[in-house]
Amino acid sequence: MSEAWDSPIADQVAARWGYAAGTAKWWRSSASHVFVLPENGRRRYLRFVPDSYRGPNSLAVVAELMARLSDGGSAVVRPVAAESGALTTTVATGLGAVHAMVVEPAPGADVDVSELTASQARQWGRALARLHRDAAGLGAGLPEAFGELSSVGTLFADDAELVEATARLTDMMSELPRRQDQWGVVHGDFELDNMAWEEGGGPVAYDFDEAALSWYAADIAYAVRDLTDHTGRPASVHRARFDAFVDGYRSVRPFDDEDLGRLPLFAGLHAVASLVRITRALGEPAQGEPDWLGELRDDLTGMAGAHRRLAVDIGRHFVRGRTRGAPRR
Repeated sequence: MSEAWDSPIADQVAARWGYAAGTAKWWRSSASHVFVLPENGRRRYLRFVPDSYRGPNSLAVVAELMARLSDGGSAVVRPVAAESGALTTTVATGLGAVHAMVVEPAPGADVDVSELTASQARQWGRALARLHRDAAGLGAGLPEAFGELSSVGTLFADDAELVEATARLTDMMSELPRRQDQWGVVHGDFELDNMAWEEGGGPVAYDFDEAALSWYAADIAYAVRDLTDHTGRPASVHRARFDAFVDGYRSVRPFDDEDLGRLPLFAGLHAVASLVRITRALGEPAQGEPDWLGELRDDLTGMAGAHRRLAVDIGRHFVRGRTRGAPRR
């Protein structure tokens, strides 16, 4: 990537949508590399992942899910078809094959957790409940969540504390029911950073990279993690926002106190899964890495440490299928 934030790889990919070289500008990199594309005074977003990280079918399933939800009236952004007419495409680049899609922008502005009102938190909860409701039956081809947990023993063989905490969390997860009202299609990352708010309206969601089949409570736990503390329970400073989110969710679909009590468990499971993904992505530093890549590596290393601490802290609260305490309302 150049100092002008463009990239020959992004240029190759953007060309499939008819964009000229130098048009795509780097925005961020996480589960996908994201580049901004100008479009008649607005922005579209180019998202692509290396084949070594995710296969073409995975991205195609997500694009189809987003298109069907958008067409059905859900408040999610819609994928933009490439010149070929397909919603996703695979491009052979100098760094290997990548799989890509382009999405429309989400109208509205970002809302920071410190600025979030109780009314907005309630809208946020309603939006996630509507997504769960509207996506029912649309999960063909999606993976099940938490597949990363099986690799913890190998990947972190020298970290007995983490391995033990993960085993406790995994044992509890294996006992959870998968009833229709508890399990289905989830967004996977329905946090404030992945939505925009229309003036006077609710949020519009994007970034479905982590869409999967999972427990709805797990999706809630990941969405509200900025409202919780080191045990996955509501932080005192955010208690009113947390309660408003839950109330909003319950105004659309059921979410009982038993599921509410499982949020810390899912927070711990998500922390382990995120730690595995980050550790795999980090790999070993290459000789002569550019400064921006070194900075990204430092940021990811810090995130990995935070996820590990969260997983261990929460794991300590679970002893042979029982949790010491549960969130109270």
